[in-house]
Amino acid sequence: MRNDHDVVDRDLTEEGEETEPSFFASPKRLLQTGLVVLLLLAAIYVLLPKVVGIKGAVGQLGDASPVWLVVALVFTVLMFFSYVALFRGVVGERVHHLEWSASYQITMAGLAATRLFSAGGAGGIVLTYWALRKAGMERRQTATRMVAFLILLYAVYMVALVVFGILLRTGVLSGEAPVGLTIVPAAIAGALLVVGLLIALIPDDFERRLARFAQGYRFQRLAQRLASAPATLATGVRTAIGFVRNPSRGGLAVVGAVGFWACNIGILWASFHAYNVHIPLGVVVQGFFIGMVANLFPLAPGGVGAVDAGMIGTFVLFGLPSSEVFAAVLTYRLAAFWLPIPPGIVAFFQLRRTIARWEEDRAHAPFAAGMGEPLRGPAITSESKV
Repeated sequence: MRNDHDVVDRDLTEEGEETEPSFFASPKRLLQTGLVVLLLLAAIYVLLPKVVGIKGAVGQLGDASPVWLVVALVFTVLMFFSYVALFRGVVGERVHHLEWSASYQITMAGLAATRLFSAGGAGGIVLTYWALRKAGMERRQTATRMVAFLILLYAVYMVALVVFGILLRTGVLSGEAPVGLTIVPAAIAGALLVVGLLIALIPDDFERRLARFAQGYRFQRLAQRLASAPATLATGVRTAIGFVRNPSRGGLAVVGAVGFWACNIGILWASFHAYNVHIPLGVVVQGFFIGMVANLFPLAPGGVGAVDAGMIGTFVLFGLPSSEVFAAVLTYRLAAFWLPIPPGIVAFFQLRRTIARWEEDRAHAPFAAGMGEPLRGPAITSESKV
């Protein structure tokens, strides 16, 4: 497979200052987001129980088993490590020399931005792109690696929906198995996986072919820019596939992607047990992934409220008691969603200091090179074939 440098377009690699996301640095933005989050929390945790008749659900939180809450906390910590490992595995030492500390700062700050700003993880994507560009990665390479990161992460999501949907419906795994919660999600996820594989078939030289076709026309430059998106997407998909096919290179990334979702499910599983609700594993997995689709709700920062309602509704449709489901989902969201935010905000300010150090090192690089001293800071390396 061609490396990322082979497909770099001059227009996309021109050096320029990347604007720092104002997520955590803007008090006004934080205040606005906090207000929206509080309103959504009030709607989902105060109004919803009254509307659907789940009285006393919030009061059940005090009945949670401390032992199972500790188990949920352990899974939460492992989730952090898995996410950092996924990022480290995708970015990779052979692509960019990022230390584990920098990887932690980028991923945790990205998690916090994902939780608080925009739907579908857009906040985390913007922040991660900015950090990698500040680390010195070319624009096309940054975009390609971020695509590979997201493809690998959500491919595990889609595969789980297919596998557990089929296993539940066929009776291999115990639990309620309505068609709308098993086969339908499995079919949609399977179709998306096929689309992803088809995208990988877009040729490496797609931009060059389109440029040759449009040569001499007024829209030639526009055509090249439009072609860069599918070309970058295809390269990212092929990179993700390469990680799966080559465990020696992509093992850390694959383990991180699987571990991230497995730990999320572990948190939810422990949360159910904290209220003495014994739920089949297949139902936990399927209900979790179906409920997480609500994260795409465009008006909710990080899916606040929407994911909670989606998960509660999904598990109720699976036949579980509504009051216990409400308490368990609330506990899961507290551990998996809210707990990463404070360390994520701290990581953002740590990342700003790290980036300032990188820029200072680069500013002194010519002098250090002239004195024959080793250069510090992140360094781009040529990427081997995946």
